[in-house]
Amino acid sequence: MRSMIAAALALGLVLGGATGCGSDDAGGDGKIGGEITVLTQRTDIVNTVFQDYKKKFEAKYPGTTVKFEAITDYEGDVRVRMNTKNYGDVLLIPNSVTDDQLKSFFEPLGTVDALKDKYRFVTNEKTFDGKVYGLSITGNAQGYVLNKKVWTQAGITEPPKSPEEFLAALKAIKDKTGAIPLYTNYKEAWPLGQWEGVRGAVSGDPDAVTKLAEDDAPWAAGKEHYIIDSLLYDAVKGGYTEPDPTTTNWEQSKGLLGTGKIATMMLGSWSIVQMQQAAASKDDIAYWPFPHQTNGKFYSVIGGDYKNAINVNSKNKATARAWIDWFTDESNYATDQGGVSTLKSAAMPSTLADLTAAKTELIELNPAPKGKEGLADKIGNSAEIALFDGKYRQVIVDAARGAKNESKDQLFADLNKKWAAARAKLK
Repeated sequence: MRSMIAAALALGLVLGGATGCGSDDAGGDGKIGGEITVLTQRTDIVNTVFQDYKKKFEAKYPGTTVKFEAITDYEGDVRVRMNTKNYGDVLLIPNSVTDDQLKSFFEPLGTVDALKDKYRFVTNEKTFDGKVYGLSITGNAQGYVLNKKVWTQAGITEPPKSPEEFLAALKAIKDKTGAIPLYTNYKEAWPLGQWEGVRGAVSGDPDAVTKLAEDDAPWAAGKEHYIIDSLLYDAVKGGYTEPDPTTTNWEQSKGLLGTGKIATMMLGSWSIVQMQQAAASKDDIAYWPFPHQTNGKFYSVIGGDYKNAINVNSKNKATARAWIDWFTDESNYATDQGGVSTLKSAAMPSTLADLTAAKTELIELNPAPKGKEGLADKIGNSAEIALFDGKYRQVIVDAARGAKNESKDQLFADLNKKWAAARAKLK
């Protein structure tokens, strides 16, 4: 299982038109009772953890029945089902649903103003015209997961504060431990897209994505994307990544990091629990902020994962809403899975103890100005530099390892040229 952020971003939703229009109140005056179907991507825990949720919810609301449908290819299968009205009562909003499509398929849960004081990730995620259409099942911080035991063996016990310190640490790991210092998971591509998650963390700027959409040269020296992608390039160039990136294997890599054969992977914090499950001891696994400080401080961007939402065609919206509220407020799913709770009142999970110890400031990105929602991603898609799918970073890896005859300067100049051209068409 991987997170919503890790899933490959679809370029468009293949839907046969709107299936309905939402009201302003999910559930309205309806009575909580009867049966609902809840779609989930958690095929690994639907028959265990989710059955416990079912018992607790049905006990709180006598007369209700919760049925789960666990879907392996969640994005693909649900996208097809949304051509009909039959896509459950509660479901996770597919990544490929654009904000302007939300009202056609999902019931609004309330306004941003009404929900923002209680919940994280509602000011700029799956919202439209001031209405919230989904509540995150969990949240992720952005940085890198590491086998702390290996890093300690190499003599590094604190997070590197700069790319230069990080590269020096990778060299020490290679020289002293024999572990692969940094694993890119190149073959699958999507893990390379995880590097995009640290935009905003490098600058400590909540408006980083808005400014990215206004910039003709994001890969100019000193800017966020230059710093992020230079670190990737330099790590590969220095020989600190896997010997043959074309043979990487995601599932195997979790065990390799857990057992110390890999030291580091640049992934969202959703990965921590999966790495701990593969480790001899949970204490071997830590999570550190991206190696860059602004004004002497580390930053990490936190954002929501998949969002629970109500099918606008549901015949039982009151119970569907009760489930979403219970799941968000009472199930403890986010914290149990090592994530940042959607509830602002909840404490940070123990999995982020090392991030907290480094005095990392957690920031949420601000929403884009009206009319410019998703503009950076649209520019990237138009320029064939899809920011989250990892493919353009495969090119960076290829250039750094000598499989592509292009220097870093040439590579970044080409990226800037393509970006500026696409931006001129879209701005």
